[in-house]
Amino acid sequence: MTYQETVNWMFSQLPMYQRQGKTAFRKDLSNTLKFSEYLNFPERHFKSVHVAGTNGKGSTSHMLASVLQEAGYRVGLYTSPHLKDFRERIKINGKPVSKMFVAGFIKRNRPFFKANQLSFFEMTVGMAFDYFFKQQVDIAIIEVGMGGRWDSTNIITPELSVITNIGLDHTQFLGDTLEVIAFEKGGIIKANVPVVIGETQKETKLIFEDLARKANSNIVFADQEPNQVLASDLKGPYQSKNIKTVIQAVTTLKNIGYIITDLQLKSGLLHVVKNTGLLGRWQVLGENPKVVCDTGHNREGLAYTMRQLQHEIFNKLHLVFGVVSDKDISSIADLLPKEATYYFCKPDIPRGKDATELKLTLSEFGIRGEAYNSVSEAYNNAFKNASPNDFIFVGGSTFVVAEII
Repeated sequence: MTYQETVNWMFSQLPMYQRQGKTAFRKDLSNTLKFSEYLNFPERHFKSVHVAGTNGKGSTSHMLASVLQEAGYRVGLYTSPHLKDFRERIKINGKPVSKMFVAGFIKRNRPFFKANQLSFFEMTVGMAFDYFFKQQVDIAIIEVGMGGRWDSTNIITPELSVITNIGLDHTQFLGDTLEVIAFEKGGIIKANVPVVIGETQKETKLIFEDLARKANSNIVFADQEPNQVLASDLKGPYQSKNIKTVIQAVTTLKNIGYIITDLQLKSGLLHVVKNTGLLGRWQVLGENPKVVCDTGHNREGLAYTMRQLQHEIFNKLHLVFGVVSDKDISSIADLLPKEATYYFCKPDIPRGKDATELKLTLSEFGIRGEAYNSVSEAYNNAFKNASPNDFIFVGGSTFVVAEII
């Protein structure tokens, strides 16, 4: 198969949470462990940092990778989901995995996938670990897909575990209280492996401290440390928390023998996009009118981006907005500015929420707009209606951003 045929097969044949929802989530690592054994345990042959959290884990992972690259390390980076191309998920020093490797990996292991009914995520994690091992990375930054305890990435024993924060997201899988979700995400804490927590939250602090004590792991809360304030090319006030988390993570890595200078730390934070190719984090797509997209999609993520909007100067605000079908609209409606003009759309995935349904639901909260047949139609109408001094924001779902970026 060609690369594109391979990717099409992966998406069509295997369950994938991002597209299908609950049917693709398994509270079981047996398939991942079986596949790892089949691949001769690649994750045991490279060092890693494991990053979990409700918000900020993607930005934090990319920042860490950028800093380590500036320090001269050969850095693997595994993240999800992708925006434009599957290969964005697996990178080394910012360069995506080759199309040839993806196609070859699937071809070699396809009988195993079929025989064991691996999920999309189980298969992709195995691919990333195999690639990092074969490419002999010095260290890999591994972002958790969802949760932590039962996530397919959780077969690694990292140098460091990082948990950015805890919010109410994916509650149908992880639980409906911050305490329960913290326990699930805290499942990445390993015996004798230091852990950095990005944000101190009264509901979750004791959970993390208890898990760390039982694992004999040193735990540090980054926002409680006297860290310096450093700048990053990832914009938005919400990135300040991620920067503090990264600074503390780097401090911990230095304490266990990694050589990273202050200059390399600063340079890494300032060149995240160039070094890693990160997309979709308060990304400016145009001026006059100013167009910004952001992949924040749960309550905490949207709260950050809506606060950032308040710092912008414009005449009128236009929101191109779409969500997935299992999104609890009532949990985010109060965050959305009522004075904006909305262009509702359905992301082009089976799990996308119908634009007309979204319009009707949000109208109950005093939010008005029109429904469009596609993301591109919604975006084009926003652009047509906006004057040069207006502001267009595109978001609500990673998949909406992916279609216009």
